[in-house]
Amino acid sequence: MTGWQTHSAVGIEYLERPGEGPALVLLHGIGSQAASFTPLLPFLAPELRVIAWNAPGYGGSDPLAQDWPVAADYSRALERFLDALALPRVMLLGHSLGALMAASFAAARRERVARLTLAAPALGHGVPRGGQLSSAAQSRIDDLERLGAAALAEARAARLVHAPEQNPEALELVRAGMSRVTLPGYGQAARMLASGRLLDDAERLSVPTDVIVGAEDRVTPPDGARRAHDALRAAARGRFTLLPEAGHALYQQAPARFAAALELTPEPAA
Repeated sequence: MTGWQTHSAVGIEYLERPGEGPALVLLHGIGSQAASFTPLLPFLAPELRVIAWNAPGYGGSDPLAQDWPVAADYSRALERFLDALALPRVMLLGHSLGALMAASFAAARRERVARLTLAAPALGHGVPRGGQLSSAAQSRIDDLERLGAAALAEARAARLVHAPEQNPEALELVRAGMSRVTLPGYGQAARMLASGRLLDDAERLSVPTDVIVGAEDRVTPPDGARRAHDALRAAARGRFTLLPEAGHALYQQAPARFAAALELTPEPAA
């Protein structure tokens, strides 16, 4: 895995590319892992310190204590993680489910986020904790239990890539990452997705926030990303970028164009 170093802190496994500049922290989605950001790495400025965590319950990271966590529980895990790495302020990027985690953290800890990027953001389903899971969330858990991770990836991966038959490398990256998901972490993440309310957190954000989505995203379509951008306060509303010919796994399918769309100049601390 060229460029990455593997570490662990406070029960979180993470990948790091050392750098002398600002820290960029990357939060992956529900069917993914830290290594999914590998294609993006060559297109990020070499001075950036890039950190990609395996979310609680993914890879070598400990799962959360709650069977049904909400976004704030992942936010608190992220705060402990950043404290352990002595990172008082970072640029934060969340993809899909990771956008729910990132927005929750930035809304609660604005002083710790220099800039926020929501990539292909999942809006969440708004189910109260402990309520009836949405069919989409329940099917994720059922499919993993019934099929196993490899078969789950075989069944679901193509939907994340635009024109998968023309993009076999991106498809294989998505499939490989999804084939490594396990319980209880995946189940916890599915329940958090069910209870997520991204638009509520978006309205609370006061840090500069950019939104990027693939024009061909069938998982979190562009209209949802536009709703998230529109929900931002004027002072927090950064750029909205629609990447043509890219699906949900946009930073794997189009890493150079995704990197070019990022605004990675930290805002001065207030």
